[in-house]
Amino acid sequence: MAENPPSGKQTLAEGRHLNFVVRNGWEFVERRNISGIVVVIGTTNHGCLVLVTQWREPVKAWVVELPAGLAGDVPGSEKEALAEAAKRELLEETGFEASSMEPVLTGPPSPGISDEVVTFFRARGLVRSSRGGGVSEENVRAHAVPLSGLSDWLATVQARGMLVDPKVYAGAYVVRKEMDEWMYE
Repeated sequence: MAENPPSGKQTLAEGRHLNFVVRNGWEFVERRNISGIVVVIGTTNHGCLVLVTQWREPVKAWVVELPAGLAGDVPGSEKEALAEAAKRELLEETGFEASSMEPVLTGPPSPGISDEVVTFFRARGLVRSSRGGGVSEENVRAHAVPLSGLSDWLATVQARGMLVDPKVYAGAYVVRKEMDEWMYE
């Protein structure tokens, strides 16, 4: 593998949450004031995958997503552990708590435009303990979708004009792979 070229980063614009930078000829955005990004692949004991929908202004649409959020973005919790952020975001957005939570996958979702690296957590035994809905003005809606009907549900919401974040399919793959391994043990 080749060595990384020397860094000559220039910040072109600073926002509250993002910086627009250029480094070695690449223009991209950097996340500000976070220690990581978490995504939760959560299932209930009744065979449902917990998803969220929320309005996303950049694409001007409601988007179906896995529960997710930022670690270290809460003042006073700048060094928040990723697992703690995953638990917090799951509860804030969906109102569900998990009996177990473990990291399963880490990677960059959009490496050509952002420095983001997300860590997926596999959450099992989800039980609803509060309303959820997100914080402030997030307006997050939680959905517990039976895995057996996930494809049909996604097709239905897409027919209504919603977009589906591809990470939903990655999460479904993780759960399906887990189910296949369990079946053949």
